[in-house]
Amino acid sequence: MNSHVKTELAPIPFVDIAAQRARLGTRIDDAVARVLNHCRFINGPEVTEFEQQLARFAGAKHAVACSSGTDALAMILMAWGIKAGDAVFCPAFTFCATAEVVPWVGATPVFVDILEDTFNMDPASLEAAIEVAKREGLTPKVVVPVDLFGQPADMDAIEAIANAYGLKVLCDTAQGFGATWNGRRTGSFGAATATSFFPAKPLGCYGDGGAVLTDDDALVPVLKSVREHGQGVDKYENVRLGMTGRLDTIQAAVLLEKLAIFEDEIAARQRVAERYSAALADICAVPAVDPRATSVWAQYTIRLPHGVRDGLAAALQKEGVPTAVYYRLPMHHQPAYAQFPIAGNGLPVCEKLAGEVISLPMHPYLDEAAQDRVIAAVRRALGA
Repeated sequence: MNSHVKTELAPIPFVDIAAQRARLGTRIDDAVARVLNHCRFINGPEVTEFEQQLARFAGAKHAVACSSGTDALAMILMAWGIKAGDAVFCPAFTFCATAEVVPWVGATPVFVDILEDTFNMDPASLEAAIEVAKREGLTPKVVVPVDLFGQPADMDAIEAIANAYGLKVLCDTAQGFGATWNGRRTGSFGAATATSFFPAKPLGCYGDGGAVLTDDDALVPVLKSVREHGQGVDKYENVRLGMTGRLDTIQAAVLLEKLAIFEDEIAARQRVAERYSAALADICAVPAVDPRATSVWAQYTIRLPHGVRDGLAAALQKEGVPTAVYYRLPMHHQPAYAQFPIAGNGLPVCEKLAGEVISLPMHPYLDEAAQDRVIAAVRRALGA
């Protein structure tokens, strides 16, 4: 055997769910076994316990667990009676689920531009979008700020605008659950919050899952009715249109164990982000976190000049360093959503950033050796 042959390093996981699984070990096995033993696979006791602990963690009065983050958004719009002729304001730089649920209830999504530094909703663009909606004969009803990549949107500005125009605030913290704004956790803002427990999320289950968080006592029974086919006194009385939106008991059992280590994982993500930023700030635009906020770093997303990103991705791939691009096409350029109204003159910041962003591996179990490998590969690829 040639001793000079270079040994190839194993690829670095973009998100390492297996490392977390190894850490939790028999705790997950035991939690699932308890559900298998009691056989209450739908609405079992773990669901109620998880809802209580989730609400406590977020600082909200109530949590209603459900089948996905998308269904969480839809359940809220359905519970509020949002309908045809209503306008719902969404950032255009987000995953499609944020806006997808709006046409489900017959309403119209109106797309808003984002801030260049935080990637989150631009309050000035929101006000412009409200005027566009009014001119088109729509009734402004809901604004959906998204906590993109793990950082909360500017809740001070957005809540002030919502109050001025009579809008309900539906926070989409699918990527930002566990982060803070002015010392308060996401999930405690707005009239209601939707979050996701998709496996790759900072707090993820082993399948699909989601939750609604709210302080509105009256909203909770309506959400629970919507979640169960619009049931009334029992499942054979249907008082409103609903869905099958329940969280499986096994997923709730898994999430209880993951929630127990979540704060520790958030701190680990922060340490990774700090090392990345310290090592890369001289060669690319590293993420900016608003001084009023903390991030859970669902993604660590850098910005590069147009035309550089794809070359970086290819070079890193050869070194076993995966990357991802969120999002190549803003919502208003997606074929399914191109007919809906937008604020301003084409949402220029969304369009600019769509060609600049690229995300590096990020998870709580990314050790310093792996971080250094990512950093060195990025620097080599960018000629630094």
